[in-house]
Amino acid sequence: MERNTTMTEGSIWKKLLFFSIPLILGNLFQQLYNTVDSIIVGNYIGSEALAAVGASGPIITLLIGFCIGTSTGAGVVISQYYGAKDKEGVRKAVHTTLAIAIGAGAILTIVGILLVPFILRAMGTPQEVFDPAVQYLQVYFGGILFSVIYNMAAGILNAVGNSKRSLVYLIIAAVSNIFLDLLFVVGLKMGIVGAALATDISQFLAFVFIMQFLMRSQDIYKVRLREIRVYDHLFSKIVRIGLPTGIQNIVISLSNVIVQSSVNSFGAVVMAGYAAYVKIDGFNILPVLSIGMAATTFAGQNIGAGKYDRVMKGMKVSLLMGLIYTISTGILLLIFAPQVIGIFTNNQEVVNIGIYIMRFFCPFYWLIGILQIASGSIRGAGKTMETMLVFLFSLCIFRVAWIWCAMKISHELFAVMIIYPLSWVVGALLILLYAWKGKWMPPSYYESLSEKSNC
Repeated sequence: MERNTTMTEGSIWKKLLFFSIPLILGNLFQQLYNTVDSIIVGNYIGSEALAAVGASGPIITLLIGFCIGTSTGAGVVISQYYGAKDKEGVRKAVHTTLAIAIGAGAILTIVGILLVPFILRAMGTPQEVFDPAVQYLQVYFGGILFSVIYNMAAGILNAVGNSKRSLVYLIIAAVSNIFLDLLFVVGLKMGIVGAALATDISQFLAFVFIMQFLMRSQDIYKVRLREIRVYDHLFSKIVRIGLPTGIQNIVISLSNVIVQSSVNSFGAVVMAGYAAYVKIDGFNILPVLSIGMAATTFAGQNIGAGKYDRVMKGMKVSLLMGLIYTISTGILLLIFAPQVIGIFTNNQEVVNIGIYIMRFFCPFYWLIGILQIASGSIRGAGKTMETMLVFLFSLCIFRVAWIWCAMKISHELFAVMIIYPLSWVVGALLILLYAWKGKWMPPSYYESLSEKSNC
């Protein structure tokens, strides 16, 4: 039987750390998919192709983000059932989650392929990178179903405390992607289409491995194909918890699309420099998201078990872990900025732009760490609507309003890039205020506090 991590007992920092490490490594290897595409495309095809891959990023994030957000709802439901030791609840929630994944993946495939040209036009993508960006995205969306199901399945394993298994499959897929990129792009000269095809095949491998494991497992989350359907009230429960996070991911991605559109207005060189740093940004942000995911599982299991004080302690420990990580990596990235950006291109002008952009991100990563990790604990309690509103205001409404005003006043790259640290400040302050003053824990927690104060 596969060993799972039970978060309801034992050392809090050890549980969070050892659960987070596979999540961090897994997300980093997943980031390798598109990053390897960018490195090989940038070095073997050219800066315009690199810009095309970069222009594709916000669109991919937008559509997949909705499904991953919905899977958050599934993860919260499953982790609470698991913490309460409700085997039947876990079984039904697992199969409902996979049914949602199959439906969402099929829709994304069709919508993605059909709407790519229109979205790229709306983003103001320059003509010299438009056609390769369309080709890359349409091939990419041809395999999006496998990515959606894999991420939902990984969410199931994370919810029951098994973060190691999906890491193994991601490593296999990431290594495969590197070899396939070299084969298709360098060897067979398939261009940007070869890079997208390599990603599709790698995602398919991860999907096959994780589904095979779930179907062979003898644990309570074992998957039986004939049982994949929507059960009872679980669809509405999962959607009610997951939909706000899905909408949150969409609106954040939409704001990033607007930022990308502003970046596009500066031409292919700035687009390439921005694309290069965004790949590095992913390697720094994803570990923060992973710690947030660990905080969600931790909170969900302990709320299911009725251990509310442990939830609050877990939030503080995970925040400390995030602060240590983001401050350390921000310093390292600034020190080695030329070497890091130089991985993607030998065009010095592009490298200089990438370094300039890096200075708006690295000193402030700790702020996004606070926002993401505190939100993770609150989501574990099922309060996804409240976190959605914080993200909606700080990372979407505030950003869009700033871009609209700033670009009218001055068409400068500084005016676009400064929005990132400013929006992180707003988000961090709002989420800390809600965590302190908002009633996001179950009512019984506040009743117990009231009883203690009256003693």
